[in-house]
Amino acid sequence: MADLNEEEVLQQAIQGDAEAFSHLYERYVNRIYSYIYYRTGNTTDAEDLTARVFQRAMGRITHYSDKGVPFSAWLYRIAHNLVANWHRDNSRRQEVALDDQPNLVMTGEHPEKQVVYDQEVEKLISVIRRLSPERQQLIVLKFVQQLSNAEIALIMSKSEGAIKSLYHRTLLELRTEVNGILEQE
Repeated sequence: MADLNEEEVLQQAIQGDAEAFSHLYERYVNRIYSYIYYRTGNTTDAEDLTARVFQRAMGRITHYSDKGVPFSAWLYRIAHNLVANWHRDNSRRQEVALDDQPNLVMTGEHPEKQVVYDQEVEKLISVIRRLSPERQQLIVLKFVQQLSNAEIALIMSKSEGAIKSLYHRTLLELRTEVNGILEQE
């Protein structure tokens, strides 16, 4: 399997090869988990939803058809749908518990600086969680997954121009929200 490119592995998975699917799983599981975690803010739910993404993908891989988009876009679409259902089922927004929050940057700084940094990250996550689900998805795909506008457009089923416009409006909204917080302090 190691000498096959992704397209060849994908074709074998489509034909029912479980080992080929496991290679696709290994390639994408961390990215899908990260995407889901930042959309739910909870490791337990992110683990559960990630498992469900790959269960669903494995159950439907034989029906997968290449429509000119990367396989990852198909997985992100499944993840998006499951997260949307999760949010609908959990009517209240969940906050990221301090114990659950990933340590985004480890520094050799004084503990006081790390506490201040952690508080700033917590505030930013809180502001992002107030955005619409579509804008949250954009932020996660752009900054956490570090995808290009073209890749995001495929995943979100929008044009690249629509993504650029949404990105611009989202950054303006974030700036307004962050400035409001800073003025309150």
